[in-house]
Amino acid sequence: MSAPSPPEFSRIVRIDQIGRLAATTHISAKEAERTALARRFRLLALDRLDADYALSMDGTGIVARGRVRAALAQPCVATGVPVPESIDTDFTLRFVRDDAPMDEGAELEIDAEDCDTIGYDGQVIDMGEAVAETVALAMAPYPRSPDADAVLREAGVIGEEQASPFAVLLALKGQGKK
Repeated sequence: MSAPSPPEFSRIVRIDQIGRLAATTHISAKEAERTALARRFRLLALDRLDADYALSMDGTGIVARGRVRAALAQPCVATGVPVPESIDTDFTLRFVRDDAPMDEGAELEIDAEDCDTIGYDGQVIDMGEAVAETVALAMAPYPRSPDADAVLREAGVIGEEQASPFAVLLALKGQGKK
């Protein structure tokens, strides 16, 4: 069995450095890293990926709070043409040790302050990979170009309004008047 390949955009932070990293840290993906991430996330382009974040320890692990920015292009789900997208969003991530005990009987309460939880080995966290995954989750799930409907009509694909049961009934009613 081969070892897993390292993430394309890796920025390792050792746990013993977190006290020194209380100030905001800036990370930015290099061109080769953006190209590799674009391939992994099936993007047509990833022109920018950077983030500013601060780390702190809390009772349950490590908390990363920051802002991520990205400029990318995804293929339109209908036509395949590039659909540009800008991402500029805040994030809060909680890193919890993989071997942390879990109370099976405890109730899980979720509120607005909850955040994504990422496991780590107790020694290091990878902020680059965390930022890349945050961007992937923030991307439009079904990007559609503004001219997708026109392109589909030209290709003979009918729209939802034409395929509805009421449209079929109206067409039948129109045939009876001839």
